[in-house]
Amino acid sequence: MKVLLVNGSPKANGNTARALAEVAEQLNAEGIDTEAFQLGAKPIRDCIGCGQCGKLDCRCTFDDDVNELIAAAEQADGFVFGSPVYYAHPSGRILSALDRAFYAGSKAFAHKPGAAVAVARRGGTSTTFDVLNKYFTINQMPVVASTYWNNVFGAQPGEAAQDAEGLATMRNIGKNMAWLLHCIEAGKAAGIEAPKADRARTNFIR
Repeated sequence: MKVLLVNGSPKANGNTARALAEVAEQLNAEGIDTEAFQLGAKPIRDCIGCGQCGKLDCRCTFDDDVNELIAAAEQADGFVFGSPVYYAHPSGRILSALDRAFYAGSKAFAHKPGAAVAVARRGGTSTTFDVLNKYFTINQMPVVASTYWNNVFGAQPGEAAQDAEGLATMRNIGKNMAWLLHCIEAGKAAGIEAPKADRARTNFIR
């Protein structure tokens, strides 16, 4: 089993990476493989609602890093999305990436556990955490909890290492993610399949 850790910070070795590394270390200790996916610093275009992904097989019509993310997601069993806090919300790059990845490649994520991690100098982690969790709840993904809000504090690179409670929270994400993945694996072995969703669409403007 493998968990994909998506870093929504442009800094590959910043505090968000440090928080995700703590989760990864615990997952590895629990027998779960991990893969880091760095969104990087180059621009990521947002979804324009063109609908062309409906004609493709789990891919966005704009062939860039988002399609690489979807391809990596297809091979993963769980996810951790990490973001720095910019103006009390997640980074624009992770929002643009996830909007497109979930719209075009939702089946690559469905029924797989997810956790959100927010990293900030001081405030805005709760709203960031809330926004990222909504990607899970719209796509039938079990949300992995911890022992506190999934946040770590630090301004300058390296300061996250000083947040003992935050790093403990990250380790507990790893433990709970591993436990849930093992439970899902045992369920599949016992013949329990993921439910098939009912679908209906209601327009409010007529």
